[in-house]
Amino acid sequence: MSKLFESFSLKNLTIRNRIVMPPMCMYEATEGFASDFHVMHYGARALGGAGLVIVEATGVVECGRITDNCLGIYDDAQIPGLARIAAAIKANGAAPAIQLGHAGRKCVAQVPEVFAPSALPFDPKDPACKIPRAMSGADIEAVVEAFKNGARRAAQAGFEMIEIHGAHGYLLSSFLSPLANKRDDEYGSCMGNHGTENRSRIVGRVLAAAREAFPGPICLRVSAEDYAPEGNRPADIAEMLNLIKAQGIDIVNVSSGGVSPAAPRAYPGYQVKFAEIIREATGLPVMAGGLLSAPEHMEEIIANERADMVYVGRELLRNPHFPLLAASRLGADFPWPKQYERARPR
Repeated sequence: MSKLFESFSLKNLTIRNRIVMPPMCMYEATEGFASDFHVMHYGARALGGAGLVIVEATGVVECGRITDNCLGIYDDAQIPGLARIAAAIKANGAAPAIQLGHAGRKCVAQVPEVFAPSALPFDPKDPACKIPRAMSGADIEAVVEAFKNGARRAAQAGFEMIEIHGAHGYLLSSFLSPLANKRDDEYGSCMGNHGTENRSRIVGRVLAAAREAFPGPICLRVSAEDYAPEGNRPADIAEMLNLIKAQGIDIVNVSSGGVSPAAPRAYPGYQVKFAEIIREATGLPVMAGGLLSAPEHMEEIIANERADMVYVGRELLRNPHFPLLAASRLGADFPWPKQYERARPR
């Protein structure tokens, strides 16, 4: 029996297999509202056999969208469009999830100003990078409330899991990293031995607020490696996760990079070791990935308990039916949609 195609349970949710479609921006929204494209795109990946489908980064405030064409969840009027996506995913057998995010200093939407823990641009060498305004205490309170309201709207739209975006140099990720966080208050890294605790504080508060508003499991996505001197390493992220996991983390989506322009040396599975370290150090379930495309590689990761789920991005963009073909290749007893049964390899 294939381990990759065993079901997996989180809190009150059972997921039919261990294959996750991770959040990937489609840049197809209009003023934050979903379109028919989103319904077709995400529904197709569910029909193709993914166990969990996570909708792309969705801004909890207007200036929290990454671009002007990214989804938003900051207005109740956006709920019906998002509900269509969740319904399409669920109707085709997958668990519907959505990533709630705030772009912070990496926002390139047309907004009056961008925010960050400190007034540091993403790339000081790039004149196109906006210089953010360092957030005040009132700004932080507003962000926590925005994530809570986003979680409420996600529940109303029918999503069964939410993912809090704490990776890739966006707002919450910037607070976690000493490369971007130079604050000298209770949310900052410049507080002696309390730096790690302080940098994780806002993420803990966001998780606790989201937990109040959302009844299902909550995932936190993190960048486990900053790829830059004095940046975070997997052990640093694990330490912070241990400080805040009681606030509502059910599973960790382990990614890397994005806090600085430094790029990783990417190869199939290059982030899996980070997930292993975090899983061991925190005792939390993890999603692992990074250019994964071979079913046998994914099977090895799950069978050897290096991770609990695997996320498959580019391969699912290339082939929405990748999970169905992977099941056939691994000899897994996984049902095909009746509409496509005649195409099943024999």
